[in-house]
Amino acid sequence: MCGIAGIYHPNGARQETLKLMTDAISHRGPDAVGFFVDDEFGLAHRRLSIIDLSTAANQPMQSICKRYWMVFNGEVYNFKEVAKDLDVKLKTTGDTEVILEAFARWGPNIVERLNGMFTIAIFDTEEKKLHLFRDRLGIKPLFVYRKNGILAYGSELKAITAIPELKLTVNRAAIPYFLHLGYIPEPLSIYEEVEKFPSGCWAVFDGDQLNVTRYW
Repeated sequence: MCGIAGIYHPNGARQETLKLMTDAISHRGPDAVGFFVDDEFGLAHRRLSIIDLSTAANQPMQSICKRYWMVFNGEVYNFKEVAKDLDVKLKTTGDTEVILEAFARWGPNIVERLNGMFTIAIFDTEEKKLHLFRDRLGIKPLFVYRKNGILAYGSELKAITAIPELKLTVNRAAIPYFLHLGYIPEPLSIYEEVEKFPSGCWAVFDGDQLNVTRYW
């Protein structure tokens, strides 16, 4: 289990904010913490080392072409099969780098080839776009806040509630679901301003619109 977090802020992303977000989910990844900031966009990661234990596999991870940065939570079981189709020399032995390089080569539709449980955030430094992905059944969680020009996301609600400037209100419509089912179904969360990112979907955010595509 790892933890991802990130933010788009029209006034500029700050590493201090990302640290608050990752501190709130430190239990998800005690082995390493990392940050990446590019103007309004910021990515953050808490790592639990599982496959490749080296520091080369720490995140956020930059693609070989230097264009993309990625944070990832989960496991892709068929990453070795995907790696065979890549014509690049990988520096790690885990699934993280394979996902990133596959995206760099084939784009967001690569998610259809991934067999696993995952949430992924990839930032394109040239087009200034953020791509979000969630596995088919939503095994790995991803929460997204959108209001007042700000987009924030994290593996847990704690990552979002840790941002001091965000004002959250209880979603009373979600309470009956929790009392009846024992959980709150997507896209709802206990806060009106926060949604659960839909399973089996990927999205692209350009600083204005979040466009969601269902792939499964």
